[in-house]
Order: sequence, then C-alpha cells, then structure tokens
Amino acid sequence: MKRIDIYYGGDHYSVGGRRIEDLRAEIEAGLAAGTYWLEVNDGEGAMRRALLLLSPGVPLAVVPVPEEDPAASPDGEWSDGLPQVTD
Repeated sequence: MKRIDIYYGGDHYSVGGRRIEDLRAEIEAGLAAGTYWLEVNDGEGAMRRALLLLSPGVPLAVVPVPEEDPAASPDGEWSDGLPQVTD
C-alpha cells in the first residue's frame, strides 16, 4: 500500500508506512476510550505532523491508496473491466 488517505473536517491528510487494519484498530481503540489524537501527515511531500482529535460523531474517512491503480489499463486509458462497446 502506498499510503492511507484520511479525510477529516473537509481536509485531506495521509498516513504512510502503516497497514489499514492496524490504523483502523488504533482508531477504534481510541474512540472506545472517548477521544483520541491521531497523528497524520498534513500536505504533500515532506512530513508535516498534524494531530486530529477523534471523537464519536465526527466524520472520518480512511481510504487506502494502492501502489498502482488496478483499474488503469497499460495504455493509460481508464478500464472498468467491462467489454468495450464499439459502433
């Protein structure tokens, strides 16, 4: 996995070098305790540490980003895996 994208409060963050299962377990354990500060990366490139306060009812999306897009075909055209329709 390349990274894990985090969407929180309308902003985009990321986490690198982690497994999605481990991150989810960390988030769930933190929420079970009531509130939790999740360490993430803010921005692109060099790590710029940010802390997100997680609490029940606050929307959070965790999106794994694979190394390569499996839906992209080798020629760069988007492929949904369905047969192409031609006229």
